[in-house]
Amino acid sequence: MPFHFLHSRLSDAPLHIPEIGLKLHVRMEPSDSDGSMSIIETENAPGFGPPLHRHRETEIFRVLEGRYLYEIDGKRFTAETGDVVTIPGGAVHAFRNEASTPSRQLIMIVPGLDAAAFFSGLAETMKGGKLDPESLNAFSRKWQIEFLGPPL
Repeated sequence: MPFHFLHSRLSDAPLHIPEIGLKLHVRMEPSDSDGSMSIIETENAPGFGPPLHRHRETEIFRVLEGRYLYEIDGKRFTAETGDVVTIPGGAVHAFRNEASTPSRQLIMIVPGLDAAAFFSGLAETMKGGKLDPESLNAFSRKWQIEFLGPPL
């Protein structure tokens, strides 16, 4: 798994999806690891998280700050600052910030996903509060991501 030098700065402009309370920084593009992985850093507003979904990529979450409720294949648990959560590819999952302040995570996606393109497109799809599965799945088909229900 060859990696190329990369220096990610926090000052990079974040992507915003206010409909799900998300602010996101892409820390490593898949091209920096020959497609092996990508890394994003997220900030979730209190009470927010993504809709229930599944995809082929495995995700490894490190909670940097706060507390999250996770649901993975119907099982729920809480993860707090310092915890690591692994969601295998194909698992149905969602999470929600349970803290009263913004919570942050560092997420490794294996194999890599073009997170900048995906989340930019998702932001456009969700603009105006569109969280219905039909609109989301029409957008996400090319990413092999399936939205299955509302956020937690």
